[in-house]
Amino acid sequence: MDKGGGNTVDDLSSLRDHISASSESIDSRPSDSQSKPVTRPSIAQPDPSSWRIHDQSTPLSQHNNAQPMPASQPPTNTQPKTENFEFMKALRTIENKSDPCGGRYIYVHDLPPRFNEDMLKECRSLSVWTNMCKFTINGGLGPPLENVEGVFSDTGWYATNQFMVDLIFTNRMKQYECLTRDSSLAAAIFVPFYAGFDASRYLWGYNTSMRDAASLALVDWLMKKPEWRVMGGKDHFLVAGRITWDMRRLSDEDSDWGNKLLLLPAAKNMSMLVVESSPWNANDFGIPYPTYFHPAKDADVFIWQDRMMKLERKWLFSFAGAPRPGNPKSIRGQIINECKKSNNCKLLECDLGDSKCHSPSSIMKMFQSSLFCLQPQGDSYTRRSAFDSILAGCIPVFFHPGSAYTQYTWHLPKNYSKYSVFIPEDDIRKRNITIEQRLSQISPEEVKIMREEVISLIPRLIYADPRSKLETLKDAFDVAVQAVINKVTKMRRDIIDGRTDDDFIEELSWKYALLDEGQYVGAHEWDPFFSKPKGGNVETEDTSAEAAKNSWKSEQRGHS
Repeated sequence: MDKGGGNTVDDLSSLRDHISASSESIDSRPSDSQSKPVTRPSIAQPDPSSWRIHDQSTPLSQHNNAQPMPASQPPTNTQPKTENFEFMKALRTIENKSDPCGGRYIYVHDLPPRFNEDMLKECRSLSVWTNMCKFTINGGLGPPLENVEGVFSDTGWYATNQFMVDLIFTNRMKQYECLTRDSSLAAAIFVPFYAGFDASRYLWGYNTSMRDAASLALVDWLMKKPEWRVMGGKDHFLVAGRITWDMRRLSDEDSDWGNKLLLLPAAKNMSMLVVESSPWNANDFGIPYPTYFHPAKDADVFIWQDRMMKLERKWLFSFAGAPRPGNPKSIRGQIINECKKSNNCKLLECDLGDSKCHSPSSIMKMFQSSLFCLQPQGDSYTRRSAFDSILAGCIPVFFHPGSAYTQYTWHLPKNYSKYSVFIPEDDIRKRNITIEQRLSQISPEEVKIMREEVISLIPRLIYADPRSKLETLKDAFDVAVQAVINKVTKMRRDIIDGRTDDDFIEELSWKYALLDEGQYVGAHEWDPFFSKPKGGNVETEDTSAEAAKNSWKSEQRGHS
């Protein structure tokens, strides 16, 4: 078997063996401080096989014999004694102003290699139609892209597979400046399980036992760890570069789609970061698909942003995609027909066989020459193309709120009209208005302001080169990690104060992240998009599973 990416596999077990820390000391530290955080070490020559740990106060081996205990349950009627909570030490680091990592420490579980690096050694099995081995090189970025047509920058561009987030995120974590070996200091705990790779390798032609084996083994492994007992896993998070529907199988019938990782009771306590989340569930959170741009330094980003602002854009709108003739609800056919009839629309038709949609250069060139880029649903709500278009400074046009607005609430502004245009799908189906009419109503000054907003979002939507780290800018990884930390910190403070979410309605999960401070969940203009049939959710969930299956078939097109 070809081990194409084998020699680039990062040794996750090196957490114990390779510790990199700089020597600059921090003054005025409290005498009882257990950690010794230091300024971020130089990243000019990063060691891709080592984790940058910032303190060595508590060797992992001290925890090995500890016995797991049930997670503490916050009382609702009495004020708890804060000293009883094992996470108090972690919260106190926030108050230590001389600690640059206070409140930001991440502890990384040292998983057995079967949960991560062993999957990469069998990279040919990660997809039915695509040899993923070449995409695992360069820390998950894939092979470099040559700037033959002048569409890209000369450095930082790679033929990145859209489902490589497992590897990119884990390798970015190795450059995180506040890793700790002392889990009692951790603001959150990262589980470097390649959940997306695990789901993808067994989706077609395997029974449910095989599909679920790694998920069940992972949960079993985690629940035996002392770190788990502190909050019953609610301070744990992991990443899957697949859509949520690949991991939400409803039954144990072999004919059903995917595995059931996200439905396991223990997994429901953890936060799962996926490229598409479920609007009706509370344990997954949307993070951006990877684009082709992975800068190694801030200057690369600034130069690119400046260039995207100055481009002449001759097309009013454009679309890259394939029709969905088998889906009667899809509006893609109407979008393609309108684009073909318009003198102001550029179309890249994507289908089986030779297509310019397989060319990152062709796609980015079109987006760079367009004011607006149409982003309808694919087989599922989301598509990588939305992030490619924003990277090109093209204002995205969405037709369903689940394509971005309810998905990437950590990374995108709540006020979606600042950076995008929303045209409800029914307006297209009922021909209430043409896309060209709607976009032509936006004044040139408004377009300029929106484009500036789109281009300002670029840093937080891209994944920096995992072999380095941006100096001042926060990328998609940084934004996601901070959001997880904020979530866990709030949860811990609620436990201390005895606050509970008794009124939380999981089926309305999509609404909560859209609320401003002090707002309550009520009727929303997007209710029709996410309403479930009366008498249960089987129809909706089955439709989502079917969409997930179709999205796999669409990978043959290379651009879904």
